[in-house]
Amino acid sequence: MKKGFYTIIAAQFVSSLADNAILIAAIERLTIIRSPSWVTPMLQILFTVSYVLLAPFVGAFADALQKRYVMFIANALKAAGCLLMIFSVHPMIAYAVVGLGAAAYSPAKYGILTELLPAERLVVANAWLESATVLSTIVGTVLGGALISSYASRFVSHAHLPLITSAADLAMLVVMLTYACAAALNIGIPDTGARYENRLQEPGKLVGEFVRCFNVLWMDRLAQIALWVTTLMWGSAVTLQLLVLKWADVNLGLSLSKAAVIQGVAGIGIALGAVAAAAWIPLRGSLRVLPVGIIAGIVAIAMAFYSKGLFPPGVGLRVGPIFAPVYIILAYPLMILLGALSGFFIVPMNAVLQHRGATLLSAGHSIAVQNFNQSLAVLLMLGAYALLLTAKMPVPWIIATLGTFITVLMWIAKRHSAASAKKVDLGAMIRE
Repeated sequence: MKKGFYTIIAAQFVSSLADNAILIAAIERLTIIRSPSWVTPMLQILFTVSYVLLAPFVGAFADALQKRYVMFIANALKAAGCLLMIFSVHPMIAYAVVGLGAAAYSPAKYGILTELLPAERLVVANAWLESATVLSTIVGTVLGGALISSYASRFVSHAHLPLITSAADLAMLVVMLTYACAAALNIGIPDTGARYENRLQEPGKLVGEFVRCFNVLWMDRLAQIALWVTTLMWGSAVTLQLLVLKWADVNLGLSLSKAAVIQGVAGIGIALGAVAAAAWIPLRGSLRVLPVGIIAGIVAIAMAFYSKGLFPPGVGLRVGPIFAPVYIILAYPLMILLGALSGFFIVPMNAVLQHRGATLLSAGHSIAVQNFNQSLAVLLMLGAYALLLTAKMPVPWIIATLGTFITVLMWIAKRHSAASAKKVDLGAMIRE
């Protein structure tokens, strides 16, 4: 890998760690102010709105500046959102500011890979990026859970820190400092030498250009398939991120801090799946992973009805002084399996989309279109989740509905891929 690649990975790890910890802290803040359950998905909806509204502009922003500076600015915005929450601004508003930073960060994060590396290294590079993201997800969710635990609350009550009146405030302070570290790492990324036309000087043309880029990717047979399945998987993943916390509460009886650990365990599976994809799936063979998306949907349906009620009361395993109920122990491999299937699927498909997007368009514009589609899926799925919560649908049935949706649409994508392959050589469209 070229010089600077590992600095990008380190910066992504630190920034993503903060991204996962802040979500747990923000949900805890909602609990403190006694918000109804449907507000939790609204938190993510306001976060994601920036991706949709700014999609025509963030690609141009990522291309107008060196991407290390774009990533620095983005992390500074995220830190500002944390500061707002510490000053008791409503979590939805403060988290929306974090979303502004995240929307600007994503095109630069993925786009810099296509500037730095040749096409044949993109699957491996994505595996590194996703593995770092997944490891940070594990550490970040566990850190977020630890920072809102009873131990953290007792520390806050004795420390008498300025502005820090709860464990959620302490979590926000730690996350803000983590974003600052990520911003410092961004500055250390070397200049890739890539330069693009500064389209920010013509803002009136950006929307029209975005529509053109949108149409180019959706009309291309290869990009269309990759865009379809990554959009579906990303929307499902963000929704499941919240659903797992609710599932752990309803089906396993766990508190938010302990549910965060269950959520983080899925990251181990994603890392394993990403590593396996990098080792076994070349860029030209990426479409072979489409059936894995179908299996992931089926596993999600099975997860929906897994609960402590399936086991006799009191059955568990003692490890030293710690006694763990068997239903919690067995939940870990289930989450690892779901994560592994997702990681094995998403890494090759992301690589195909990045490569094809950079070939047809610029790196920043193609990633912006990808983010727009994925974020729109997130908004729709989270909106459906909020409506189902308002309608009092049981959490297992919400998860089963989502799993069925994934399975059916992945099956349709596989059929569409097979039909397209009869008309054009999709593999020939990938030049390694």
